[in-house]
Amino acid sequence: MRKLIPIACLALTGAHLDALAQQATPEERPANAVKPEAPPAVQQVTITNSRASDMDERRNSTAGKQVYGREELDRNGDSTLGEVLKRLPGVTIGGGRPGRGGDVRMRGLGSGYTQVLLNGERAPPGFSLESLSPDQVERVEVMRGPVAENSARAIAGTINVVLRDGYQQRDVQLKLTDAVERGLHSPNVSLTLPGKVGGLSYTLSGSLGRNRQENQGGQGVIRDVRDDGTLVKLQELADASATTSENLHLTPRLSYKFANGDTLNFQPFVMAQRSDGNSRGELRQLAGERPPEYNLALAETHASSTFMRGFGNWLHKLQGAAKLDVKFGFGLGRRDSDSVRNQYDNAGALLDRFTDTDATRDRSLNTGGKYNTPLGQGHLLAAGWDLEAGHREETRVSLDKDGNAQFADSGDNLVADTRRVAVYAQDEWDITPQFGVYLGARWEGIRTTSDRAAGRVANTSRVFSPLLHGVWRIPGFVKDQVRMSLTKSYKSPNVQDLIALPALSRLNSATRPDRSGNPNLKPELATGLDMAYEHYLGRSGILSASAFIRDIDNLIRRELSEYTAPDGERRWLSTPTNISHARTRGIELEAKFQLVELMADAPAIDFRTNYSRFWSSVDGIPGPDNRLDQQPRQTANIGVDYRMKDLPLSMGASFNWTPPIRVQTSTSQTVETSRRRVLDAHVLWRITPLTQLRVSGSNLLADDASSDNLVHTNGLSQMSATLNPTYTVWSARLETKF
Repeated sequence: MRKLIPIACLALTGAHLDALAQQATPEERPANAVKPEAPPAVQQVTITNSRASDMDERRNSTAGKQVYGREELDRNGDSTLGEVLKRLPGVTIGGGRPGRGGDVRMRGLGSGYTQVLLNGERAPPGFSLESLSPDQVERVEVMRGPVAENSARAIAGTINVVLRDGYQQRDVQLKLTDAVERGLHSPNVSLTLPGKVGGLSYTLSGSLGRNRQENQGGQGVIRDVRDDGTLVKLQELADASATTSENLHLTPRLSYKFANGDTLNFQPFVMAQRSDGNSRGELRQLAGERPPEYNLALAETHASSTFMRGFGNWLHKLQGAAKLDVKFGFGLGRRDSDSVRNQYDNAGALLDRFTDTDATRDRSLNTGGKYNTPLGQGHLLAAGWDLEAGHREETRVSLDKDGNAQFADSGDNLVADTRRVAVYAQDEWDITPQFGVYLGARWEGIRTTSDRAAGRVANTSRVFSPLLHGVWRIPGFVKDQVRMSLTKSYKSPNVQDLIALPALSRLNSATRPDRSGNPNLKPELATGLDMAYEHYLGRSGILSASAFIRDIDNLIRRELSEYTAPDGERRWLSTPTNISHARTRGIELEAKFQLVELMADAPAIDFRTNYSRFWSSVDGIPGPDNRLDQQPRQTANIGVDYRMKDLPLSMGASFNWTPPIRVQTSTSQTVETSRRRVLDAHVLWRITPLTQLRVSGSNLLADDASSDNLVHTNGLSQMSATLNPTYTVWSARLETKF
């Protein structure tokens, strides 16, 4: 990696110097310089009042960016944004069950390596893309390398979700959806109302839905064996659960244009959710000398959450086409949950009762700005700043049936404050019609402090990130271009990893440990090199091949240890720790085109596919599976859409495949998860020019999901294996405009 960095710098710098030499005057050129050829004629550019197409934005961006607008968001009738993202190149959905979503990841890297933004700002704590309807989104921007104006906390990449802003929107839109899983209905209604009064234009968007899920037949095996072969424990765990939730999303947008050309925009985002659930777990002893902790566990859970986030900006035009963009925002979050779990023996007698309550309050303020000014044709200089302050208060109470606290800080308030300061500058310059370069730098400092019963803790990190992107449009091949990026990025510990109160496991073991934070964590630092070749086809087609390397220092992994609980019990605990150095690399291939762009009189078929292959290794952990946590070796997507010529019908299908993942997470622990095969399909009937009906099926294969966790320590091998069924979800959506 260190050998590749100077080579990349020389390549970009050399192209930069060659371009400057071509622009020098005859007096400035050396006597023996070769006279450059006459530059190609400047193409005429027509300025329109509409935003460039998704493919044009991708093609013209100096720093690589993929844009997916309303066409992609509406293609399959997905009910959550996560279902859309799982089909994008290099994007996988981790955690959860196939068809149920999970956290969004790029390049196979685990949770936290992918930066998720809402309108260019970090999402509020506890926010999940799974809770966001595609109807509330205008477009999704995927960036494989960081840029200065966004945070460089993006080792894997950045996904920026731009909420519905109503540009070019003229009609009222109503969407009625019902999804059915195992006979359980989950209805949803979405409404968008655009309007304009004088200089004020607005778009009022909202959705209201209910979700019902049941998980039946989850099976688990727990086995402990000593090195001498003695079977300590062999148990079988059978789980079943049911959850019902209601959710409300509101994303209005207000935009006011002043007489002098200034624009003031404000877009709040409100999400409210309430859920009720119950679960049943049966623990059966199959063999071994250690009896089960219980035979039957019954639990009820109630939770509610409300998030409100405001985004605003004032755009002021200055002389010489310069602009000052001042942004502001706030965030409020409230989460409450309580649960009661009763554990019984095989005779039905109550063994223990656990009562857990959690109340969390978050609030934040942020401001920032960006000044940009053109320095000539195709040359834009920008600089800006970001300031953010966050405050969290959390109280977690965990009691047994006798009212005893389950951990030392139970019932005490955790108060945490976060301060973030960032400054940046960037220069984006099309030096010649064939060569463009982006130079940027960002400095970011984060300080987190917390007061709790154990005392005051503080963590401070400072990161400087130089960034270099370049694009070379190959002369004589107007459809081809090459990209290269050399960047510094990082992954900072989140508040939960730094100062979280303990999260208890009710079946504590080395494979099911309690979890806590570590106030001494340092950010992971990564040096990245990206290269890509792109060939554009027609209006919306592309063939691309890209490769990347990330060299990571201060890698964070969770380590196991034992501690003594207040009741004197010895328990296992998982704590995040900086362990060592790691490296990952990969290739990503993408093809997307319309068949008519390749063959005359071809049927109206759109084809898209992508394939990614990843390699990684962690120093200090024995191979061959010493990979980065949860990173698959490869993943692939394929999709086809067909529009009938004689009937108002179109249909499509997509398939996502991820092979089994086996990771040696430490010298003593190995984790393995099963393959994922997710097949989705849809049919769209355009009833009238303004009304259409979409019927879709998700997770049609409904493969079971399994995982295995093995820990060997102190002469004892502890293994837990789980097998969970997944289900097909059928949905129908009626969309109309008026």
